[in-house]
Amino acid sequence: MIQWIKQLKTAFGVAFLWLVCLIYFTQGFRSFVWTAVSYQLKDRIKLSPSASQFVFSIAFFPWSIKPIYGILSDCIPIKGKKRIPYLVIATVMSLVPWLILGVNATSRSSMWHLIILLTVQNLGSAMADVVVDAMVAEAVRCEKALFAGDLQSISWLAMAFGGICGSLLGGYALTNLEIDIIFLLFSVLPAIQLFSCGLVEENSVDSEVFSKFSNSSDSHLLNGKTNNLNEDGSLEKKSNVTVRRRKKNQKKSKKTQFMPRKGKSPGKGKSLAIQWFQSLKDATYSLCRAFKQPIILRPMAWFFLAHITVPNLSTVMFYYQTEFLKLEASFLGTARVIGWLGLMIGTFTYNQYLKKMKLRRILMLAHVGLAFLKCLTFSFDNSST
Repeated sequence: MIQWIKQLKTAFGVAFLWLVCLIYFTQGFRSFVWTAVSYQLKDRIKLSPSASQFVFSIAFFPWSIKPIYGILSDCIPIKGKKRIPYLVIATVMSLVPWLILGVNATSRSSMWHLIILLTVQNLGSAMADVVVDAMVAEAVRCEKALFAGDLQSISWLAMAFGGICGSLLGGYALTNLEIDIIFLLFSVLPAIQLFSCGLVEENSVDSEVFSKFSNSSDSHLLNGKTNNLNEDGSLEKKSNVTVRRRKKNQKKSKKTQFMPRKGKSPGKGKSLAIQWFQSLKDATYSLCRAFKQPIILRPMAWFFLAHITVPNLSTVMFYYQTEFLKLEASFLGTARVIGWLGLMIGTFTYNQYLKKMKLRRILMLAHVGLAFLKCLTFSFDNSST
């Protein structure tokens, strides 16, 4: 395990690994504060199960449109950078609502204030999740592709560890602390995440283009020098002549093809907004073309149907467990640890034994086991009534 982490540090750097693990840990640790939100809606605001489900449905809607954030970060760079600025914006959006809820009692007591603040918070969390996924995908390209599964595994392990800590501490906090203190305590993690964004360096889009151009230019010059060194004097004179002719032809082609009309410089004919719109349009068309491919369309359709056909009963189960079964917050937090332990064990099992197994078989076995466990849950609930 230690050797595995050392290999990842050598491949990606300590700052990058810290930022990725911190963001995924924060995603898992959200159980620390969202349990408090559920009790706030039920006990303080006195909402019914349907009204609480409405609040959560609106608040978690930003997670349903995650591809939009990826398209925006890809097509509209901020100061020449595509990832870190968006991650900073997302972290601020995740941090500010918890500070407001912790300081302002009125915002905690109004359903509509809670909807607005929780929606903004989820928007920031979803955007940060998309951006860090893009950073992970970019980090494992080319020579680091062998570490793709390892980097994803350590990310999910960090999320599972955060979920375990959040579930255990959440139940204790609800029993011993006020809800405003819980909101303020959770805001520490986004604050650390905001500071950690400055530890990771990102190349600007202009510098990447310039480096590619300079590398290609240097390679051409290097090839020209080696050719001159390999040739004798007579052939060198002929090569110099051919080089002069090529330069003249290049100047003519530049004048005929790339000179702007009426004195307008290239790239300045279009405003920045039009360039962004064109980039977004091209990215949307490319995404639509990718979705039309059967190798992408079929899994996406399967995941879509799997999500919409299974109703979300989390809020109803929370009211049932607290109102009918009279379960305490500490017990609920401890029970949720089992789920996060399952995620950690599942991630470790996949990383060690299931990498070479077909995805279809893994999904089939996972859903058979999930259906069996759901049947056990319903049978236990019926027996308790």
